[in-house]
Amino acid sequence: GLLNIMLPPLCLSCDAPVESQGGVCAACWQKIRFISPPYCPVCGLPYELAQDDLPCPTCLTTPPHYRTARAAVVYDQGSRNMILGFKHADQTHLAATLARMMAQAGQMALAQCDMLAPVPLHRWRLFRRKYNQAALLAQALSRQIHIPVVPDLLLRRRATVPQGHMNASDRARNVRGAFSLNPHHRAVLAGKKVGLIDDVMTTGATVNACVDVLTGAGAADTVVLTFARTI
Repeated sequence: GLLNIMLPPLCLSCDAPVESQGGVCAACWQKIRFISPPYCPVCGLPYELAQDDLPCPTCLTTPPHYRTARAAVVYDQGSRNMILGFKHADQTHLAATLARMMAQAGQMALAQCDMLAPVPLHRWRLFRRKYNQAALLAQALSRQIHIPVVPDLLLRRRATVPQGHMNASDRARNVRGAFSLNPHHRAVLAGKKVGLIDDVMTTGATVNACVDVLTGAGAADTVVLTFARTI
């Protein structure tokens, strides 16, 4: 109660007053496009109509490197303010709320995972941003679903340029060889199932590159969970 008096709870998307900390107002909630079945059983791309558990055309022609991927919401106008505020505007308090949405979306996918691991940032980008948004999500998710997180399981060994303007093939080239396994965790990883955590999935190039490293280092399986994905 004292916290609400000193810092009145505001909508995480538009700053309108809400009833409790970490809430979203009714108007913004209606704009969020939550992802639910039917969707591609592999990458989680939402379908307009049921497809009898058939993979989407992209997964059939170019299978991703992970076993399955899930996301809580569609990346669009309804979710963009929360994501950009969390990622670039120091609004780290959003992590718990976003992770709750992710936990619901990824409950089945993460059920058999032994550990969670965030997609890493390069040290210079981490220095400029001050935090890794994927690591904050992984830590918040770990507290909610009680799966341990290894924040530094993966390392980003070279900086990559921002990918917002790139197509799928350019993104794949941009992240090729950018990640490596932290050698201190090689023994921990062997034979384990990993839940790879990130904020947004676009073409899947980044998570594919991370999965290649995990698989090459002995992981038995990898699933991907993000807060949002583009469609």
